[in-house]
Formats: sequence, structure tokens, C-alpha cells
Amino acid sequence: MTTPWFQVARQTLYDATEGQRTYMLYLAVFAVVGLLLAALGIYGVLAYSVGRRTREIGIRMAMGAERRQVLSMVMGEGARLIAIGVALGLLAAYWLTPLLRNQLFEVSPTDPLVLGAVVLILLVVALLACLLPARRATSIHPMEALRYE
Repeated sequence: MTTPWFQVARQTLYDATEGQRTYMLYLAVFAVVGLLLAALGIYGVLAYSVGRRTREIGIRMAMGAERRQVLSMVMGEGARLIAIGVALGLLAAYWLTPLLRNQLFEVSPTDPLVLGAVVLILLVVALLACLLPARRATSIHPMEALRYE
């Protein structure tokens, strides 16, 4: 019994693209690891900043600052870090386009839709990473913060 021609063609195509699929799988895994490391880094920097500013935040809250003001203060600090990172990342992406041009199929390295989607994903992940230390800052009790250190 012979196999139909379309199964042979499918297997041939599968075998011919195995290297590219493996390369893309590795690239996707490294991209996810990089995204998680970036989120962890932003979280770490903001958590450290909130920890160092516990007394200041406590004084602000004792003087009448509302939780949303403290939340926006910490989120604003995180937003500045994110804006700097996105700007540097976009500059690096444009600078490295000659290296990427051969690796992409039917997509330009400077495709605005792709860059916009990547920036949007990075912004969401980074803002979520900022939210945890910001929420911790809003839960600081003023009397405990004044006794801190």
C-alpha cells in the first residue's frame, strides 16, 4: 500500500522546516525568559525603592496623603523607568534591523504593528510588575513607618 502524495508532501515540508521551527521555539523561550527577567527587575527596583522610602511614605500618609496619591507616586516612578526602557529598546531595535532582516519571513523588522504589539505587551507586563510594590506602599501604616529603621 502506498501513501497518498499529500502525506508525502506534508512530511517533506515538515522535514524541510524543522530547523526553522526549532530556532523559533528557542527564540520564543528566550523571549519569554527575557520578559520575565525584565518584569522581575522592575519589580525589584521598585520594591527596593518603596522599602527605602517607607518612612517618607508613612510621613506622607500621616500628613494626609490618600492611598491613590501614594499609588500614583510609585506607579509614576515605575512609568519613568518603563518609558526609558521602551525608548532604549526601540532605538536598539532600529539599530539592529540589519541583523534581523534575514531571520524574518514576510515581516519587516520595523513593522509598526509588530513593534506596537511588542511595546503594548511590555507595557502591560511592566505596569503589572509596578503594581505590586505600589500596592504594598499604600498599605504602609503611618505609625509603623515612623518607627521603621
